[in-house]
Amino acid sequence: MIIATEDQLREIYGYPSGRAKDKLLNSLEKHSIHFVANSPFLTISTINKAGEMDCSPRGGTPGFVKVVNENCIVIPDAKGNNRVDSISNIVDTGNVGILFFIPGLDETLRVNGHAYISTNEEHLTLFSSEEKNIKACIVITVEEVFLHCAKAFMRSKLWKSEAQIDRANFPSMGQMLKDQIGSSETPETTEDMIKRYQKDL
Repeated sequence: MIIATEDQLREIYGYPSGRAKDKLLNSLEKHSIHFVANSPFLTISTINKAGEMDCSPRGGTPGFVKVVNENCIVIPDAKGNNRVDSISNIVDTGNVGILFFIPGLDETLRVNGHAYISTNEEHLTLFSSEEKNIKACIVITVEEVFLHCAKAFMRSKLWKSEAQIDRANFPSMGQMLKDQIGSSETPETTEDMIKRYQKDL
């Protein structure tokens, strides 16, 4: 059976109740602000007008995302690969969904809202202490906020040392790209890639 309507979904899953229903907020408060301030990593999901979606990671030292007020956060757009997939989608529709992570913590923080790309001095100066110059920022008006339960992380054991693989037993990024695009070039080693990346961190 293919599920094609929300009514069919509700027949299987029912409706949220209790804390699952009540935890949805429309602005940041002390605990979500504290979560953002301690998060060194997030994923941001975007969509363009054609319905094409993207989800990409962002990282920095804890607090790299600035909380302007309970309704506004600012993410620095640090140097990447210049594909600008996420920020192109933001220019197109402005719709974003963000998931904040804190290493060792199984709960995550979900933030949904509307965003725009800014080069305004008032936003860039929020990151004036950063070692690398920030060219632009993602400014987000917060519309929905809620804590996400720990079940996915408990199932995956993501932060557990026994769940980690030996990096040497997995192909390097260079080898995977060589195989994917059929390149004739010698693949870059993981060690060389890390050295190259460190120049732009």
